Amino acid sequence: MTEMTTPFSAHQLRIVPANEASWDDLLAIFGTKDAGLCLCQRLKVHGWIWRDSTLSERTAMLQDQTASDEPDATTTSGLVLLAEGEPVGWVAVEPRTAYPNLTRSPVPWKGRTEDRDDDGVWAVTCFVVRKGYRGRGLMYPLARATIDFARGRGARALEAYPMITQPGKVITWGEVHVGARQVFEEAGFAQVSHPTLRRVVMRIDFDGVSDSGNAPVATGAPAAKNLN
Repeated sequence: MTEMTTPFSAHQLRIVPANEASWDDLLAIFGTKDAGLCLCQRLKVHGWIWRDSTLSERTAMLQDQTASDEPDATTTSGLVLLAEGEPVGWVAVEPRTAYPNLTRSPVPWKGRTEDRDDDGVWAVTCFVVRKGYRGRGLMYPLARATIDFARGRGARALEAYPMITQPGKVITWGEVHVGARQVFEEAGFAQVSHPTLRRVVMRIDFDGVSDSGNAPVATGAPAAKNLN
């Protein structure tokens, strides 16, 4: 598919919980390479993902976690973006405790004293934009949509762990699957720590006192457009 760069307008986009999308939609977004191999399980598989799980196991895990094709499901693991009805994007957003390898990683916790087992804090951990639709700003509406989604399901706060990108500097799609700092800044998140040269922790707290110093307290966070 030829890559296009023309941005979509808001009325062309619709974002739905993954359980309201079809499994075929998810397969189309993930493809068969890169994201289609990891299938958003890097932070979930106990041990090393490529040694301790098979592709068929990861596929089954994603299908179970998303509850795709089950519109009445009470839980799901992310959101699906449709552009003019075509599935084009995915973002993973769940309670932070749903990612065992995140809670064990030193990077998000450097310089912080948070309770890693606090399931009231949710996390945005992965974006996938379908090949052929990249470079059209689709991470931005996905990031915004995570706010109302997490808050509506009881989150007290929402975090992300994006990369710092620099104009003119090449960054691979694989590196930026965690998101870019400016995407979360525009959605209303604030940086609360800078654990490595190229990684930051971004956070937004909902209707209360922030537990993370610089994190904004959202009493009226940006609405998730077209989230049905």
